[in-house]
Parts: sequence; structure tokens; C-alpha cells
Amino acid sequence: MALATSFLLFLSFSLSCNALTTSHRSPPTTPFLFPETKSTVLPNPAHIFSSHLLSSPLPTNSFFQNFVVAKGDDPEYIHPYLIKSASSSLSLSYPFRFSNSSFVRQIFVPDLTITSLNKTTRHRISSYSDLSVTLDFPSNNLRFYLVRGSPFLTCKTTTNSTRLSISTIHAILSFSSDASLTKHTVKLNNTQTWLLYTSSPIRFTHSITQITYQKFSGVIRIAILPNSEQKYERVLDKYSSCYPISGRAKLSKAFGLEYKWKTKGRGKLLLLANPLHRRLLSRNAVLEGFEYKSIDGDLVGVIGDSWVMKLEPIPVTWHSIDGIRKEHFPEIVSALRKDVDALRSTKISTPSSYFYGKSVARAARLALIAEEVGYPKAIPVVAKFLKNAIQPWLDGNYDGNGFLYERKWGGLVTKLGSTNSSEDFGFGIYNDHHFHLGYFVYGIAVLAKIDPAWGRQYKPQAYSLMADYMNVGLGSFSYSYYPQARSFDPWKLHSWAAGLQNFSDGRNQESTSEAVNAYYSAALLGLAYKDNVLKRIGSTLAALEILSAQTWWHVREGDDMYGKEFSRKNRLVGILWANMRDSKLWFAPAELKACRLGIQVLPISPITEILFSDAEFAKDVVKWASPSLSLSGVAESWKDFVYALEGIYNYTSAIAKTRKLTVHDDGNSLANLLWWIYSQGR
Repeated sequence: MALATSFLLFLSFSLSCNALTTSHRSPPTTPFLFPETKSTVLPNPAHIFSSHLLSSPLPTNSFFQNFVVAKGDDPEYIHPYLIKSASSSLSLSYPFRFSNSSFVRQIFVPDLTITSLNKTTRHRISSYSDLSVTLDFPSNNLRFYLVRGSPFLTCKTTTNSTRLSISTIHAILSFSSDASLTKHTVKLNNTQTWLLYTSSPIRFTHSITQITYQKFSGVIRIAILPNSEQKYERVLDKYSSCYPISGRAKLSKAFGLEYKWKTKGRGKLLLLANPLHRRLLSRNAVLEGFEYKSIDGDLVGVIGDSWVMKLEPIPVTWHSIDGIRKEHFPEIVSALRKDVDALRSTKISTPSSYFYGKSVARAARLALIAEEVGYPKAIPVVAKFLKNAIQPWLDGNYDGNGFLYERKWGGLVTKLGSTNSSEDFGFGIYNDHHFHLGYFVYGIAVLAKIDPAWGRQYKPQAYSLMADYMNVGLGSFSYSYYPQARSFDPWKLHSWAAGLQNFSDGRNQESTSEAVNAYYSAALLGLAYKDNVLKRIGSTLAALEILSAQTWWHVREGDDMYGKEFSRKNRLVGILWANMRDSKLWFAPAELKACRLGIQVLPISPITEILFSDAEFAKDVVKWASPSLSLSGVAESWKDFVYALEGIYNYTSAIAKTRKLTVHDDGNSLANLLWWIYSQGR
């Protein structure tokens, strides 16, 4: 199926169907739009975004979100610098790291602050892309191209008479210019050395804290010298003339990702790659030894205005990956019978979109387990339950809550969340969309599989729910109702959960496993509807989310990325922020380690086997978390996930413990836990 040209223009983060050789069925051609509402809790984007951007859906979970919410003056981490826009100026910091056993944080210090002496004004976002954002200070005649991974901050003046000032909170020990007056070196009393490259000769004047020029016109690029070795300065000199102004990420084929930057100037482009980029890069000139420090691990120089990354395919299956021995079927069926019978007299009572979705997915798991262990009697019961639970949300007649569409930012909110930002864990201000909707999409995918007629009837609604958080290369302009890839960050290669709230440490995400579930569920939706494009996109994003979890959330003993103290005391990150790693959870202190384990495992499904494919690491995590099971505040239901991980390396012990459980997590069941452990025992 050829993509509509208009949609290709709309989706810069897209999947090129020309690279696919297998046939697939298309998504619905008629878009489904949930009933419209006007939210009373969302901020007004017109204060920050340029007017020409307001006619399209806007990003709500992006790397630059702090620039567009509240006063817009909290810093964002645009590798390798923390950048803060405030008081008509832009400050950058090459942050130092503070680390202990509880958290790791980069500290913002305004090492350099760039402003114009003309007028004062608030910044506006004039453009953005997958890998960049452009900030304008209209009255100050300044434009900043903030490109992720650039060792240079690039500033351009928009008139010929800009009075430029570069100040510092430190003291300037020395300032010098080369013979051409286009390279300038600033040495500060905190041991930092900064290099300034100008597109035309400039004679700056300076005091102990400020550098000025009265009539600047052109481009200035600013970079810290991260190491005193001469090779660093030579590299920055060599690549100072080519600067990126935007960057696009593209899913070119299954389990492949490409970056392409638009540049100006001359020469080749120098950017920095994070550790996961380096692992996936297939053919790029990597400058080994040219490194910048980062909370995400060392950033390494890469030459070129396009990158190609490839990752290993992962299996996306309805059932266990390696199967279950038939001798275990009777015990699973016994538990399954009780869990399914309970559905006959059970109705989901919570109006919360999150907990409701978990209950839907829990029931859907029972149908797939029944298929795998040969208990077909359960399937019609589960199907009836799922229809009764899901249809009111899709038809818009669920009394307790429901999905609505708002146009200000372009996306779904809930009835409860549209008037109260605290309801549904902030769903109404775009928190956690992939978590909540991922559960619903999982249930819909399973129901569409076991009841194709129902699936055909509700296909438009199903795709609309999925597109709210994964509007990536879906092949129809009908999904221009939603921004592209709302939650997924194509540079960090994982999702962010926090929406339109300002946080001093930027975006955050707690549960990697629920993020994986969202994209896995989208892939299953593709399987159910025989839509190979959707399956491949969902599978690829799930694989990237898994690799990111294993890179940044899973803390291995002896790994020094986060410092020795943090790595010694923690096997899992609780909340990962753009600028911090925290051992706490939103709902539990750091010492309740079983809760931290659980939130990084749930929900249990076939994809969990890929997320925790390292049995030795699973063993370390269980050993680390198990003592906390006896602590006050750790409910018995958290044992589900500790025993699930134990089942990876010792299924006989895990089964014995599971048989003694009397309660389970509200998104899990005894049948599902037995299914999982026995699937590992093979």
C-alpha cells in the first residue's frame, strides 16, 4: 500500500512501506473521532508555539516540554547540555553529576548565558522535529537551533544589529581570539574552557563575567572543551562550520531506524551518540575516544548527517514463545476455570481508565491461556466479559468515565480528567497515555482475534485509541488528529510518561514494562487485523523500549554508569528522569524494593520473556528485592512479580511459592502466573 503524499509530509517519523515486501491489510480509511470536549485543565499552547504550528496536533511528552509549560523556564537536558530559557536569555550548563545510593542527578549551573542587549522577550518555538527544537527570541533577534547530541550550541541572529552578550556565573580567567577573529577561547575559574566560533570576524570586549559585541550578525557556535587533550580541540575546530537545524527519525524497515539531519554551512556534521546508539549503529564513522560525559553514559562523536541503526528482531506472539509441556496443563486449567468462572459474576467497578484497562487486559490474558492449554470452554465467557467491559468506552456510553477528544493539543482525554488534572493519574494532561491505552488495546486485540466480526465493527475505534500514543507511519492521513509518536522519544529510544507538567528534572518514566506492553499490544492489534505495517512498527518500538530498559533501568552490579554507590545498592531504577535517576517510586519509598521490581515487570505476558531475557540478572534482582516482601507496605500481590522472575531460573521453587498465594495483582491472576512460570520451566 502506498502512503498518501500528504501523510508522508505530515509524518516525519514514519515507516516507508516501499521497503516492505509482504502484503498487508490497511487501517480504516474512515477516521473515528471520539466525542469532542474542551478541557478546563490544559495550558494554552498559543503562548509558546508560533501561530503556524497551532493548526496541527502538538507534542505533549517531548524532550523540550519544559519550554512550553508553566513559565517555560525549567531546564531541559539536550545532550550534552542542560539548557534553560528565562528572562529573555538562554543559559547552558555542562552539568556535573551528584550521585549517592538513593539517586543520581546532574546539577544545573549557568556556565554561559547568551542574550541580546536590545529588548526583553519570552521565547517562542518556531519549529520542532524528532531530534531538534528551534527557540526564537523575536524582540532580541536571536534564534537557537537546539539539536540533540550536538556538542555545539548554535545561535543565529535575525537582524544585522544585534547587541550580543555572553555572561557567566563564574569568573573569566582569560579570553583570546585567533588571527582570523572567528575562533575565541574562554577560560573560566571553574576549570572549564569554552570555544566560540563565529561566522564572521568579531572583536569581542570582555569583563570578568561578560563578553559583548555591539553589532553582531551571523552564526555563533559554542562548545565546551570536555578534555584538555589537543585532539578534542582539533576535532571541534574541524567540524565547527557545519551546523544542523533540524533532524528526522525514520523507521525505514522492520527493526531498523534512520536519522537524517538538515544542515547548513560547510564540511561534515559532528554529533554525539549515546551508548544505545553506539550499540545499534551499523555503518557510521565513530570517533572513538572523543567523549562527553552524560548521566546516560559517555556520549561519543559520530561523523555524518545520517545514521543507520539496526536491532535484532524480537518475536511478537499471542502465546508463550517456547510452549508449555502438556503435563502442566491440568494445573493451569484448574486455575483458569476458577478465574474464568469469576468473570461471570464480576463487573469492573473502578471508573479509573488505568485500573479499568488493567482489568480488561487481565481478562484477555485468560482467553489466550485457554487457547494455549486447550480449554476452549473459557473463550466465549472471556469474550462476553470483554465486550461488556470495552464497548461502553468505545460507544461513549460508559457512565463512570469515557474517552473524549480535545483539539487544543490534539488527543484523547477522559471525562474525569478533562476537568480535574489529578484524575486518572493525569491522563487529562497527557500523563501515562501509553500505559492506560496499551491495556485497552491489548484487550481489543485479543477480542478482535477471538471474535473477528466484533473486531471489524470496532476497528476504527481500535485504531484511534492506538494512534493516540503510536501515530507512526499508519498509512492514512486520517490520523492527523494526533501528534506523531506521542510518548516515544526517537533519540533516547524509549518513552516518556509525564505530560504537560513542568519538572525541574525534565520528563520521566516509571514503568518500562507497561511502556513495552503498549507497543507489544499495538503489534498484536496488527496481528489481529492482519496489518503487517502496524505489527512491524509496534514490534520495532517494543524492541527499542526493551533495549532502553535493559540499558538505563536495569542496573547490573559492577556497572559504573550511575556511580559505585548507586550501582551497589540498586538493581533497578525506580523513576528515570531526563536529568535524574531515582530509587523511589511515585507510590513507594526506595526500601520497598519488591514494589520497584513489580512496576518494572507488570503486566506478565509473552513479551516479558524478552524484557528479562538475562536469567542471571533476574536472579540478582530477586535476591535484591525478596527481603522487602516482609516489610510493612508491601502488599502480598507484589509477590506475583518476584515469583515470576524467580521462575526464569528456578521454576520449581517459584511454583511452590505461587501455590501458596491467596491474592494477586489486579492485573494478574493465578492462571496467568502459573502459565508464565511453566512456560519458563521448558
